[in-house]
Amino acid sequence: MDNKRVIIAVVLSMLVLVGWGFIFPPEPVHRMEPQQQGNVTQDSADPARTASLPTSADIEAPPLEVVEGELITVNTPLYTAVFNSHGGTLQQFTLHEYQQTIKPDSPDVDLVGTASPMGPMGLLLNRKATWNIGSWGAATDPEGNPVTEIDLSGEETGQLVFTGEVDGIRISRVLTFDPAKYLVREQVRLVNPMDHPLGGNLRFTLAAKHLTTGDDTYNMTRVAALTPSGLEEEKDVDDLATEGVIINNGVLWGGIQSNYFLLAVTPDEEQTQGDGVGFLAKMDDNVYRVALERRLGDLAPNSETLVNANYYFGPKSEKTMAGMPNQLDAAITYGWFDIIAKPLLVALNLFYDFAGNYGIAIIILTIVIKILFWPLSNKSYKSMNQMKKLQPMMAKIREKYKDDKQKMQQEMMNLYRTYKVNPAGGCLPMLLQIPVFIGLYQALLNSIQLRHAPFISHLPFTDIIWLADLSAKDPFYITPLVMGGTMFLQQKMTPQPGDPTQAKIMMFMPVIFTFIFLNFPAGLVIYWLTNNIISIAQQRWMLRKDA
Repeated sequence: MDNKRVIIAVVLSMLVLVGWGFIFPPEPVHRMEPQQQGNVTQDSADPARTASLPTSADIEAPPLEVVEGELITVNTPLYTAVFNSHGGTLQQFTLHEYQQTIKPDSPDVDLVGTASPMGPMGLLLNRKATWNIGSWGAATDPEGNPVTEIDLSGEETGQLVFTGEVDGIRISRVLTFDPAKYLVREQVRLVNPMDHPLGGNLRFTLAAKHLTTGDDTYNMTRVAALTPSGLEEEKDVDDLATEGVIINNGVLWGGIQSNYFLLAVTPDEEQTQGDGVGFLAKMDDNVYRVALERRLGDLAPNSETLVNANYYFGPKSEKTMAGMPNQLDAAITYGWFDIIAKPLLVALNLFYDFAGNYGIAIIILTIVIKILFWPLSNKSYKSMNQMKKLQPMMAKIREKYKDDKQKMQQEMMNLYRTYKVNPAGGCLPMLLQIPVFIGLYQALLNSIQLRHAPFISHLPFTDIIWLADLSAKDPFYITPLVMGGTMFLQQKMTPQPGDPTQAKIMMFMPVIFTFIFLNFPAGLVIYWLTNNIISIAQQRWMLRKDA
């Protein structure tokens, strides 16, 4: 092994860091054949929920008083939700703490508004959209009083009831809202007043258009489902439009997500988790649609069945998702190096608490990482400098034994032993740092804390907006160009391969990396730029020390 192989290994390691997500994409959701009817599943009542319900849905209840659908608004400190009383579908869900852009007058993020015709939070009963068929009454409170608005500003929860009848089955939907959480709980009561069985296949649905801009390759909208085997995702819109996704059983939750937001539906944590629960996803008219299926079997004559579910509409934040049912926090993942990324993100938040600026926090974190790896880096630079001193002798060996590769390798190994040089010494210390680099890369890419977080909001001495959002690219490409310049300088300081062709290729690497980084989120570029600057200073110090 010679210096050429060491340099190639280091370059490949750097490419792994930058292109990890593209080289090893997440495993696609396992597609299964359309499911067969499962065993009959009857959900038991949750006393905590039924305590505040209206009196039991009477099998001999009088005919439903049908009304036209109207909009019902639920206001909490965290969000505003708007429902249509005809079926209880969600028309709007805006998050008060998150805005669409960094402009001062930007509206709140609406997770479902543009997809409302597809019936988010609607029910499919025996594969029929209950919001398009059947008869529905007015929305009420638990006591049966009609309501058009609920304001929850304190600590008390609130409830909203939708009542209807579809294909002879009476439906009562009770939604419970907690002003301190992004979680909406639901209990569905299905009553079969007939003297014969009726089908009871029930699906809880969600729908959303793209949660990100269509050209954002680093933050793509995708469907996701958690099963006992782990989190599965599908982001290919063509596959979703043509094949869709079907998981027959064992689903803990399913939903639609981006790097920063999640819409999810789960079976109730107090009832059977995963057993008899399927998941379906599809792209329909540019709208992501998912459904969580409860296969209840036939509803017995003159009987009622209670089915519970939970919905989450909110940020992918460790703080807000802590304690959510059915492992909803599993949506927050950082790839293969999750175990490294999460502690780094904790450290980043600690530095933010100190500095009050996530850009500065990224710089501090990068410095701390470089300090921790300082001994390894020094060993790497020392080994590369030793290899540089041997290059004249290595060139002579290559020339002398150019027709005998085996003899050339023997002489090279003798040269390394004579001067006590490890040809891999410059590469291995860097390889040990790669998992940390990838972990930090993933943490910065998927951290909602960086969304709309400013570093240097305006170009110095101007009113021109610059690095006002660390989750977006540098609008003027200043930082990636400077980063490319630091890579070029670092490359010039690194011992060059003996092969002139390879040396030219290595000098071209900064151009390639600059091109890749042009559209990277600014927070990632700042991290890499800071890392390069510290590496240049360290390498320069080592060169002076060995001079």
